[in-house]
Amino acid sequence: MKRVLTIQDISCIGKCSITIALPVLSTMGVECAILPTTLLSCHTAFPTFTSYDLTDHMMAIVDTWKQQDIHFDAIYTGYLGSFKEIELVKQIIHLFQEDDPLIFIDPVMGDHGELYAGFNEEYVKENTTLCSLADIIVPNVTEAAYMTNMPYKSEYDVDYIRSMLDRVIEMGAKHAVITGVSLYPGKTGVYGFDGNSYFSYQNKHYDAIFYGTGDLFASTSVGALVQGYSMEEAFQLASDHTAHTIDVTMQDPNRAWYGVDFESTLCDLGNMK
Repeated sequence: MKRVLTIQDISCIGKCSITIALPVLSTMGVECAILPTTLLSCHTAFPTFTSYDLTDHMMAIVDTWKQQDIHFDAIYTGYLGSFKEIELVKQIIHLFQEDDPLIFIDPVMGDHGELYAGFNEEYVKENTTLCSLADIIVPNVTEAAYMTNMPYKSEYDVDYIRSMLDRVIEMGAKHAVITGVSLYPGKTGVYGFDGNSYFSYQNKHYDAIFYGTGDLFASTSVGALVQGYSMEEAFQLASDHTAHTIDVTMQDPNRAWYGVDFESTLCDLGNMK
């Protein structure tokens, strides 16, 4: 069985980050090892929450894995909230480089043309250096614009996206896929480069925001990739499954406000393997 290490925060309540990665990867027949960076009572969109920084414990956990000769087929990162977390991830990638794991980095930094609270240009630069170590990175249009110093546009054509993608790849990552790309009215999807050619895929755009959809997309992509899907196949599967889950969530009048109903579609994902 393939084994993926995911490094990101964990919310006790919240349908995001590790709370999504663990069940999604397990459903896809992949063992999911977790290395939490922060423990939150609930994610940061809740009115109040507690947060416990776990960075001082991360390397001790990793050291025990090395002592027991544990290996990983992929290392997958999500939200990293500090410079220290980024540096620790770099060290971990170096420690397991002899396994030649797939390095999949989701450089979570911002959306809709703005960086998330607490992030600045220095953080962007540091996160970009981490991305240079990756096999695949999946920035959205906002994150790619900040990484490449290109002007952010909410309306654009394929030339803009392709130029952005080329610049992202020039920064060191072997492959890149830009997410949240809307090339046609009422559509959204991905635009990527697999090392040989460009590819794109579009789904219906839903006029709604649900927390955790990015984590669902990334986790499904990683699961498909380690199970042998090509890049184009993996990201098409992830796009379809994310769109399907949003659709199911919107149909539920009793849905939670704080996250996408990914639990409702896990069986569908299992059948898509």
